[in-house]
Amino acid sequence: MGWRLVSILSQILKKKQQKRQNDNYRQKQDPLKPEELPILRDYKENIARIKEEFGNSSDVVIRVISVSNHKAALVFIDGLVDTVSISDFLLEPFMEQVVIPEKKDIFQFLIDKAVALGSVQSIDNWNQVYDSILSGNTVIFIDGCNKAISTETKGWEKRSITEPTTQLSIRGPKDSFTETLRTNTALIRRRIKSPNLWAEPMKIGTVTQTDIAIMYIKGIANDKIVTEIKKRLQRIDIDGVIASGYIEQLIEDQTWTTFPTTFHTERPDVVSSQLLEGRIAIVVDGTPFVLTAPAIFVQFFQAPDDYYSRFDISTGIRLLRIIAFLIALVGPATYIAATTFHQEMIPTTMAIAIAAQRENVPFPAFVEALIMEITFEILREAGLRLPRAVGQAVSIVGALVIGQAAVQAGFVSPVMVIVVSVTAIANFSTPIFAMAIAARLIRFVLMGLATMLGFYGMMLGLMFMAIHLCSLRSFGIPYMMPLAPFNITNQQDVFVRFPLWSFKNRPPFISKGNMKRTGDNQKPSPPSPDEQKSNQGDES
Repeated sequence: MGWRLVSILSQILKKKQQKRQNDNYRQKQDPLKPEELPILRDYKENIARIKEEFGNSSDVVIRVISVSNHKAALVFIDGLVDTVSISDFLLEPFMEQVVIPEKKDIFQFLIDKAVALGSVQSIDNWNQVYDSILSGNTVIFIDGCNKAISTETKGWEKRSITEPTTQLSIRGPKDSFTETLRTNTALIRRRIKSPNLWAEPMKIGTVTQTDIAIMYIKGIANDKIVTEIKKRLQRIDIDGVIASGYIEQLIEDQTWTTFPTTFHTERPDVVSSQLLEGRIAIVVDGTPFVLTAPAIFVQFFQAPDDYYSRFDISTGIRLLRIIAFLIALVGPATYIAATTFHQEMIPTTMAIAIAAQRENVPFPAFVEALIMEITFEILREAGLRLPRAVGQAVSIVGALVIGQAAVQAGFVSPVMVIVVSVTAIANFSTPIFAMAIAARLIRFVLMGLATMLGFYGMMLGLMFMAIHLCSLRSFGIPYMMPLAPFNITNQQDVFVRFPLWSFKNRPPFISKGNMKRTGDNQKPSPPSPDEQKSNQGDES
């Protein structure tokens, strides 16, 4: 009796387990993805299916017309199409009593003769129908045909090309990417007029079906990195991709790091120059920021103007930029360590002045710095979120008023206000916001270490940061190349920007194709004596 009861219970448990597995399997199936069912011959049934799938949405337009005694239905979404193109190249030709010769297939005749649009293709399943309609195309159902015609009529509203807002340049181009994929790829092709510039399409997002283009120069880009990027993109299983930031977080090598391992920019000239170096660009529809990979640490300190100005001016500004990054990283921590543990390192006159200013401050240096840093971060975030007309005024006036009031109230010392202000200004010198915000986060860690161990704690934190940077990879490329591992032949564009004529080869750790970049006779030189005499003779 007991064995029978155990057998019955085991069968019940097996059935429950099988039911749970079936439920999990059904949940994994995407209910929004239509089945690849064939198109029906009756156009009315096709229209009924369209209305049912779209829930009788008001923006789905269905226009039924007659084409040579055959009924046809045009389906498109209002707002995603160019209505002028539909009227001029679809409705007018169809309604002008198109005469179809006998024994002529109406479907093929309309594709060859009647549809006066550039891109026309035949589709035969509902997946293609929904994809075409939601992409801004017009789908034509013909009564008696189990196929449909997809015509390209995209024409949604889009933002015009404007000046970049986050990565400004003095001498560089003034155009920037927009939220339209084709506009962005065209901006890149305007600069690289080569058939070797390939743009491979892809769709990501089971619900949004976001269009993505992988752009690279065939023969220059590393084929292994291109393959790796494609694999990572194909592995993405998410319901929606709204911006390139989604892609960036899903394909990066290391998640637990504050340092960006992919590069993003809104400047077409920057993307074009990186493509010429052998990198790969990922253009996402609906966002004005394009991703490029692989990325290295020194790349985030290179501004567009570094290559539009003379090399000596660019080198000086780049070194100043790196010094500003170090100040933004260790500024408050250095003040805390010096005033708390290492007073002997401060000149006597300055030490007396600092001690006199901090006489009425009730908090230690760490709490004092923390109050000012958090206050400034709140003001900066508020300035970004407020309306543009008042955002800058509130952030500037707020910093001045609060800083002055805090000093008069005895919460902080005037020296701390200067230290935090200089640190904040230095933080804005970093060209890429992603690297600047990484320095802002690490700054608080170094402040805590300086409070506990002084300069020894700071050095310990910087050592761990250097070890972490050397351990990072960007699509298999060491993040600190060409510094670690050190390569003497690739130091032309790290701290010192060499003249452009000296860039004869592309970076070998990125490009594995055509390494030749410039000719052998690019170095400027004055005319020879014979040429000078010839020029003088021509002038006389």
